[in-house]
Order: sequence, then C-alpha cells, then structure tokens
Amino acid sequence: MTDMDMASRPRVRLRAGLPRRTRRHALVCLLLLALLGTATTAAASAPAAATPSATAAATTADSRSAEAAAARWGDRRLDEATFLTAHNAFTNYEDSRWSSVNQAESVRSQLAAGVRGLSLDTHWYERSNWLCVISFGSDCYPSDVYLCHGDCKTFAGATYALPRQSFHGTMQTVVDFLAAHPQEVVTVFLEDYVSAEQLRSSLARVNGLSPLLFRPDEWGVRRHGWPKVADLVTAGKRLLIFSDRSDREHLGVMYDRSWTVSNYWSLGDLGNDLACVSRWSDVPLDRQEPGFRRLFTMSHHRNVPTVLTAALDNGAKLRNRIAEQCRPAAGGRDPNFVSVDFHRLSDGSGHTPASIVAELDASP
Repeated sequence: MTDMDMASRPRVRLRAGLPRRTRRHALVCLLLLALLGTATTAAASAPAAATPSATAAATTADSRSAEAAAARWGDRRLDEATFLTAHNAFTNYEDSRWSSVNQAESVRSQLAAGVRGLSLDTHWYERSNWLCVISFGSDCYPSDVYLCHGDCKTFAGATYALPRQSFHGTMQTVVDFLAAHPQEVVTVFLEDYVSAEQLRSSLARVNGLSPLLFRPDEWGVRRHGWPKVADLVTAGKRLLIFSDRSDREHLGVMYDRSWTVSNYWSLGDLGNDLACVSRWSDVPLDRQEPGFRRLFTMSHHRNVPTVLTAALDNGAKLRNRIAEQCRPAAGGRDPNFVSVDFHRLSDGSGHTPASIVAELDASP
C-alpha cells in the first residue's frame, strides 16, 4: 500500500546520468521558479497602493472642504464669532416631562433652529429600588450621569423629570448633529456635579465624540490665541466642552474660569438688573492676557423663567444691553456666546436672539 501511494505522487526527478554541473543548474532553476511564484502570489494579495488619481481626488476633497469652511466662516477666529446659546437647554417640553422649563423644544430641535451653545447640568443618580416601586416601574433607571436641575430624586418635574435624560444620550444627539452638519461648531457648558471619573465614563459611551473634541492644549491656544473657526471646521474639531470644575481638562473638558470671562447670570426677579458685571471677582470681563483672549459668555435671563418675561427680555432689551452695558464692560468686544431662555421668543421689536447674534457676526 505504501509503495502504491509513493508511486502515485507526482515527482520531479533529475536523471542520474546527467553531469553534476547540469544537475546543479537544474536545481537552481527550480528554486528560482518557486520563489517567483511566491512573490507573484504575495503581490496579488497585497492591497493596491493609492493611485495618483485617488490621491488627487482626496486632495481636491480636502481643498473643497477648506473652501466651504472659509466661505461659511471667513477669517474670524473663535474669539471673534458669536453663537446663540440656550440656557438650561435640557429643561424643555419635548425631551422630558418638566413642569418648569427654560426652553420650549428638544435639544435636537434647538440645534436645528440655529442654537450652537447648550448649557447642561450634570448630576449623579444612584439607582433607587424605592422610586422604581412607587412609580410602578416607570422610574427604574440605572445609576448614571443624568441631566437634573438639582437633586435627581427630590421633586419630579422640578429638580428632575421622567423619562430621565442621560448626559451621554444628550451628547450623542449633539455628536449626531455635528456629523450631519459638517460646517457647524457646537459648544457645551456644564454646571458639573459629578466626579471626573463619572464624567469620563459617560463621555466614553458617546460614539464619535473623541475625533470631534477640540483640545486647546494641542492647538497651543495659550501661546497663539484661538484658531480660526474655518480651521477648526476643516480639522474636524467642532465640539467644545466647558465645565465649572477644574479637574477634568485631561478629558478635553476646559475649566471655564481659565478659558472664559462671564457676566453674572441673572437679570434679577424683575429683569431690571442690566449691569454687566463679572461672574468671578478675580476675572474681570475686560481681562487682558499676552497673546490670548478669553471667550466671553454673556447670560441674559431671569431667576425664574417664564414665556412672558423671556419675550420681554429677548428683543430690544438684549440688543441694547449688549451695546450699552456688556460691550463696554468687556473692553469693547462683543460676546461670543449669548445665553437666553426661550430662544425663539422676542418682544415684537423685530429683533430676536437669533437675529441679534447674526448681526454681531456680520459686524467687522
């Protein structure tokens, strides 16, 4: 049986009667043929190198993206642009069942309407079996970072709302918007009540966030100033996150007191406190630093938001306050973020928060 198997296998033989030199040459030829076959197979399986036409196409696409960004944003640096900002963007009638709200529509709708700054309050919620039971199963949420306006267990509709709004879910909405609108830049301001690790864990679950996140240290902002908005768009770094906590800059979350100036947040109960004074006594609105200018966030809302008071505050009063109080207090510069309640409402003067921001952006 063994002899049959051996006899049936194809073999290459060199005749014993050939001269030794001839046999050696034949062996060398066979080895060369084998090596040539291996190289041919490897070349066929290797990925094709980028062709000149593919490289040219990629270069053209990059050039068009840069041209579109320049057409959209011009030469304005980030500290020369103004963005409409929604105060307490998460407390609205559409995302959850809030009884007291600062905005009328969902975060997704706010972004679609031109809002480019969102203020959010982050809190840690520890799962409560008791709340799960007394709510008949409607409040059985896992421990996580949620958007609450105070303690996440105290007053349903006032300090929290159902369905609970997770921070990472809202940030996913922001990232998805940016993916669908490649020329836009969004800034998130956090009133932050969670640990750095809790925030890190929540951000890590937002698909596509990391490539979009702008890190000022990587751009040398302290030495060179803020980049042009068009450069941020071309580079894909179109998401800025600020926090009122200082221990999370390693996450790409900027400490607002180090990077911004900000006025005191309230217009008062009657809406007549129009003076533009600094939120932080040691960081004046007109602060000067060599080679670097902080972003200016301007708050314009009352202690308690209502549709009526927002309509009274959001038109001519806002426009005049910027011109007569906040611009002079900030050393002659316009705000970069204009934060209001009920951003769509106005006083019928013909000026709305969106039109005022557009006017500021159009000015030289």
